[in-house]
Amino acid sequence: MRIVRYAVGGVRHYGELETGDARIARFEGDPFNGLAHTGDVDEVGDVVILAPLERPRIFGFAYNYASHIDETEREVPEVPVCFMKPSTAVIGPDDSIVYPADGELIHFEGELVVVIGREARHVKPSEAHEYILGYTCGNDVSDRIVQRKESKFGTLLIGKGQDTFAPLGPVIATELDPSALSLTTRVNGAVLQSATTADLLLAVPEIVSYLSRYLTLLPGDAIMTGTPAGVGPIRPGDEVEVEIEGIGILRNPVVAEVL
Repeated sequence: MRIVRYAVGGVRHYGELETGDARIARFEGDPFNGLAHTGDVDEVGDVVILAPLERPRIFGFAYNYASHIDETEREVPEVPVCFMKPSTAVIGPDDSIVYPADGELIHFEGELVVVIGREARHVKPSEAHEYILGYTCGNDVSDRIVQRKESKFGTLLIGKGQDTFAPLGPVIATELDPSALSLTTRVNGAVLQSATTADLLLAVPEIVSYLSRYLTLLPGDAIMTGTPAGVGPIRPGDEVEVEIEGIGILRNPVVAEVL
């Protein structure tokens, strides 16, 4: 199932994106407390597709592909390197990534995102799938100049967490095997990242297990699993696409901040 969150006539709903991507079978309820078909069907052209999650907690894993570690000329971390993005960083498909007025070097990072479906604590890797609702595409937009300055002192917030720096979507794909999905990121149509989730150093079950060992994961939490090699700059006027097998394409334009 591909669950989509959308608005029609100013009212927000969840629905199932049907084969062909032209129609949405409307649900009542939400994915975390129960869904039921209403019998209504909406045309995709008549709705606004929203971020699949409304202001989630966002966890990120840095340096989780060897190829990205190599391009940053760093060593493989001794422990997973985790960070968080504020819920206010989330935007949906076709929403604009805002390039900060004082930004100097803003990068895209295409990533597979895990969506937690129920409360999880002390989860074994073999049981992780029982706590996962599904998967979506993500873009871990990063202000490299600020990020590098923060990292020198062991923090990481503004470089990763500015408004619009966490595009998510377009759907939550359930019943998807995350072990070897193709991931492609394009900027203005040019392929800049091409990888497979088989190359994750810490695979999805281990990611869920690791986080849940130290903190309680909640329904609706989003976990960005890391980005492969090929990250690079974006600028106002660009369009970024993150495409993941079985999920779809997350597309976002880049615009200059207006103060």
